[in-house]
Amino acid sequence: MKIYGVALLGACFLTGELIGELLGKALDIDGNIGGVGFAMLFLILVGNKMKKNGLLTSISERGVLFWSSMYIPVVIAMSATQNVKAALTGGWVAVFVGIIATGISFLCIPIIVKMGEKFSK
Repeated sequence: MKIYGVALLGACFLTGELIGELLGKALDIDGNIGGVGFAMLFLILVGNKMKKNGLLTSISERGVLFWSSMYIPVVIAMSATQNVKAALTGGWVAVFVGIIATGISFLCIPIIVKMGEKFSK
């Protein structure tokens, strides 16, 4: 069952990483900006779309669910490898951007919950 989600996870991960790299280059930053987050978002959106359209069999759906649940620990492990010290020594701009991004994310939670309720009906 677990193998069925690997193709979808791989495609979403590669797409997210590509977008993160392109975003980094567009902003003239030597790094990937949000690639793993984009990949996670794609995994959720594509998985839900496939489920709605009946493109996922029961066994495939369980595989995608397994990899979706495994994805969060992977994101945490990848985030732990980032160089936080370099970001902090780069100036207070990095700290402020992090605070602003976190605040915006918290403000988006009610919107995402309402969207989830709408799509689950």
